[in-house]
Amino acid sequence: MEEKQKQLLKQLPAVDRLLENRAIQDLLQLYPRILVTEVIQDTIDRMRKAILSGNGEPPPAEETVVERILHRCAGELHLSLRRAINGVGIVLHTGLGRAAFAEQAIQALMETTAHFCTLQADIGTGKRGDRYAHVEGLLKRLSGAEAAMVVNNNAAATMLILNTLAEGKEVIVSRGELVEIGGSFRIPDVMRRSGARLVEVGASNRTHLRDYTAAVGADTAMLLKVHQSNFKIIGFTSDVAIGEIAELAHEHGLYAVDDLGSGALVDLAKWGLPQEPVVSRSIAAGADVVCFSGDKLLGGPQCGIIVGKKEPIERMKKNQLTRALRCGKMTYTVLEATLRLFLEEEKLLEHHPTIRMLTETPGEIKKRAQSLKRNLASLGNEKLNLQVLEDLSEVGSGSLAGLQLPTWVVSLEIRGQSAETLAADLRLQQPPVFTRIKDGHCLIDCRTVRRDEFVMIREAVRGVLG
Repeated sequence: MEEKQKQLLKQLPAVDRLLENRAIQDLLQLYPRILVTEVIQDTIDRMRKAILSGNGEPPPAEETVVERILHRCAGELHLSLRRAINGVGIVLHTGLGRAAFAEQAIQALMETTAHFCTLQADIGTGKRGDRYAHVEGLLKRLSGAEAAMVVNNNAAATMLILNTLAEGKEVIVSRGELVEIGGSFRIPDVMRRSGARLVEVGASNRTHLRDYTAAVGADTAMLLKVHQSNFKIIGFTSDVAIGEIAELAHEHGLYAVDDLGSGALVDLAKWGLPQEPVVSRSIAAGADVVCFSGDKLLGGPQCGIIVGKKEPIERMKKNQLTRALRCGKMTYTVLEATLRLFLEEEKLLEHHPTIRMLTETPGEIKKRAQSLKRNLASLGNEKLNLQVLEDLSEVGSGSLAGLQLPTWVVSLEIRGQSAETLAADLRLQQPPVFTRIKDGHCLIDCRTVRRDEFVMIREAVRGVLG
């Protein structure tokens, strides 16, 4: 080692000295000491390696070192799961947590999870209670079903239904309904894991009642209908309604199950959206069991909801798999508060974020986009170019497949920077701002951006600029 390198190494600040710095002391109020110390040690180690590589430059001043540590801690020690701003325009964005919770659900979650709660306690007797009781009454009222239960997602619901009611038996499904959901999970694979045996009927584009009838045999336990929620087949097509399937199933003493996927509790057509199967209509048509997601059109937490006749659902509650698939207090708290919103349909547009975003008019969104543009223009940076443009939003998460919603976006451009680089830099801000790129433009879709997020977006852009 050269003498000059030895002298430069001596100039490196000591870990203990940095820990005594006032700014670092403030940092220790936010993050565990052991993690901050690791960042400090790594920062010094990087400077040591730079000196040993022979660059000949002295280490930076202590103030600069502290700034580097503060910056790294803000990026590396911040909670990984954090708030994000959805400028992508996908209302139910799986990567961004799907449905945004209603204010009532947020308040209930804060109140319940900050304390002990009555998750599985009977207030009257003081003994162990039933966690399903918090939502079962609401689900029965809203769907017309005899019983209900909740598991951790709709794939789990499908698995539990098949395992409980058809293990070792045959389940008949139309070929056109053998869907694949996100993450390459497929109905045939889920069925195989459940212990049931798949019997495919019909063609990919057309299935008739006679196809189901011909397939029923001594080993058949269930006729399963799966809603094509994440894709559409158009043209020369036909399928069989759940009412006809249920009638055929009951003639042979079989179960009729309707997997609705997205799961609408109300008719979305009243707000001008495409027709989506309504849970209560499947129950009224004779389905023994209906399952659907809680974090899509329902607008609640991730969970799988199962409603239907009492006998099959009581069997599912006793299945040993149910223990592995059950939900906790946070899910039940948010779900109960969200379900209560549906008791007053006339107020859903006011209180339900998902339905509000899906039904908002282009004119309302344009006003918000223009306001966001003015807010960003107040930064007064000559490198920043802003435009308000027409575009299209999506629903997302396999709901209302193919539907595109007219929207307005703010196009961001920073001179000398590509749209991809700008989008990446915005995601690195606190909170991260997610955008979409189209035709070389970085866009913020104002359908999924609230006015109270404008300041955070402006500060994110300021951070990218500065």
